[in-house]
Amino acid sequence: MDPKSAKVARQRYGCLTPWQSDPATYGQAALSGTYKTCEQEVVKMLSELLRKEPEYTPQDGERYFDAVQNAKLVANSEKYYRTMYYGSRASWNLRDGHMYATLNSLLDYHGPRSKAIVWAHNSHVGNAIATEMSNRGEINIGQLCRDKFLDDCYSIGFGTHTGTVAAASDWNGPMEIKQVVPSLPQSYERLFHDSGCPKFMLSLRNAKSPELLSALTPPRLQRAIGVIYRPETELASHYFDAQLPGQFDEMIWFDESKAVSPFLTSELQGMPDTYPFGL
Repeated sequence: MDPKSAKVARQRYGCLTPWQSDPATYGQAALSGTYKTCEQEVVKMLSELLRKEPEYTPQDGERYFDAVQNAKLVANSEKYYRTMYYGSRASWNLRDGHMYATLNSLLDYHGPRSKAIVWAHNSHVGNAIATEMSNRGEINIGQLCRDKFLDDCYSIGFGTHTGTVAAASDWNGPMEIKQVVPSLPQSYERLFHDSGCPKFMLSLRNAKSPELLSALTPPRLQRAIGVIYRPETELASHYFDAQLPGQFDEMIWFDESKAVSPFLTSELQGMPDTYPFGL
């Protein structure tokens, strides 16, 4: 979208501004009634865009596809930031449902022989059916992909015993480099650490040792570190019951890991505020 069109869109759908600058504040305000929901406006924007597909696609099909995906993101985000204040499974399921829908849109766009790699935290890509998430009524993209693609879906999990991680202490908090505390007894992580092997790749779909697979099948504690990491409450905040072979097709283990380092970036001069998303 060119700068002029972006400006018109911001003026026309001006109610988007509060939650674009502070999504959490928007969600709270919309639920409390102190601010009008933007749901009708963003849904209308998406509907208008879809209706113009015959006009836009011949001009630039890829840019039209990007615009549609951005509009879907706005619509789903508007609903997500309102739903998250209920503190229920609905917000989690909405988020992973959006991931799954985006994946299917990309596969459809690139044709029947297309393939995709989804990079996400273990709690998103591992099959939720094999974890306590399922008991809470939560689904994830891993479960949805397994149900649809069956053996064409290959899920890989990662684990570590200690090291460092880039995470925040609270939502909307600054990124910190944190020390990962040693894994707890009775966890998969401690089991792998006690093997004495500093790094390995373990096939769970085609395990060469039936005895090993049988030993890994009973549920154990499993650690999940995501955007937030709170070592002081780790057992309650970051461990859940899981069955590893039911979650993943393969496990990659690093006994000691190192936090990722962000790439150096710079702002392109003269580009609109909304670049490269076109909203």
